[in-house]
Amino acid sequence: MASEAADARSGLTTNNLEAFWMPFTANRQFKQTPRLLVGAEGMYYRSADGREILDGTAGLWCVNAGHGRKHIADAIAAQVMELDYAPAFQMGHPKAFELAARLVTYMPAGIDHVFFTNSGSESVETGLKMALAYHKVKGDGGRFRLIGRERGYHGVNFGGISVGGIVTNRKHFGTLLTGVDHIRHTHDPARNAFSRGQPEHGAEFADDLDKVITLHDPSTIAAVIVEPVAGSTGVLVPPKGYLEKLRATCDKHGILLIFDEVITGFGRLGAPFAVDYFGVTPDIVLTAKGVTNGVVPMGAVFVKKEIYETFMNGPEHMIEFFHGYTYSGNPVSSAAGLATLDIYEEEGLLNRGAELADYWADALHSLKGLPHVIDIRNCGLVGAIELEPIAGQPTKRAFTAFLQAFEKGLLIRTTGDIIALSPPLIITKGQIDKLFDTLKDILQSLD
Repeated sequence: MASEAADARSGLTTNNLEAFWMPFTANRQFKQTPRLLVGAEGMYYRSADGREILDGTAGLWCVNAGHGRKHIADAIAAQVMELDYAPAFQMGHPKAFELAARLVTYMPAGIDHVFFTNSGSESVETGLKMALAYHKVKGDGGRFRLIGRERGYHGVNFGGISVGGIVTNRKHFGTLLTGVDHIRHTHDPARNAFSRGQPEHGAEFADDLDKVITLHDPSTIAAVIVEPVAGSTGVLVPPKGYLEKLRATCDKHGILLIFDEVITGFGRLGAPFAVDYFGVTPDIVLTAKGVTNGVVPMGAVFVKKEIYETFMNGPEHMIEFFHGYTYSGNPVSSAAGLATLDIYEEEGLLNRGAELADYWADALHSLKGLPHVIDIRNCGLVGAIELEPIAGQPTKRAFTAFLQAFEKGLLIRTTGDIIALSPPLIITKGQIDKLFDTLKDILQSLD
């Protein structure tokens, strides 16, 4: 038996692609024609064949300060040698408290506590559990329902896919959580196609929440969760007045409002967070990705003081919230987060998107009129180009564009037949020109 195991292992080398079951990937296609990245610096990846690849997606919406930042790397290396791990339960270490204290300064007044996780998916689960437990602790345990939105993306754990509204992320996984409903999405191409920034039409879509509340009775609803800008579904920007109406409806009925800012957080819209950009303050803010520039896993859930203090009752030796992760506020992640904030602050990156937003929008919307382009959307340094699907072959046209872009030295992201763009915040105007010149060439020749 040992000999057979050794023989099996001998066939696995560092060049063997078979063992790794890749996430959200067409595994068979990839392994036939691999797209391997072996280095990165600034705005560029380096491919296995030595080519520079312009990063048009900030990795996966997360490398906001660009690649290869020495300050972050040095902070991580020093932290590993000083304190590599500390227990997250009933113990602490200084950098987690320091990072939390700095992070809450970016939140609106009243949101002044943060709970650390390891990813956006975990931030979502944490926020949902906080909302349910908050009402229970208040003596309002009849509030057990969670309301999501069609086409919403809130990670891949069971709570997240339950409140999420992307069919392919849900359909294989059984009945999911009970007590969940969804309001309609905000996409309205008939009225809003090719909008620059927030669409003019569609604030009334928020009225769908009133219908759901009437159906279930407001006293049963714990929270509503939305992405301020729905990113992974293809960059759906909220119509003017929409988020304000959601906030007002939640306030009227005592329902918590949760913003999933895993994508929009840390400068993506040209402001530190979407709460700043849109001027709407939720009760809970979910973040991850940009908190460490994508270098090491970390997430952060921000909550209003009232929520935190509601849990701080009973005997002081008792745990107030039975939730957490082995790596919550990990020393290495905390060091990376602090170093990332240093860069954001020193280089003004959390607001830099505002300086480039018009130039970005002009370049993006210059693609209007190209073959198969049926809509273009933008907000801050986020953009989407929606393509007409090939009859009977959904997603193929955009995926073909993705493959051609990689061959031409550009990394883009596709979802369905939508090309999504979200470059590092260090991008220059010249690099914006290069990105869209490359896309223009691809779209002009795309079948």
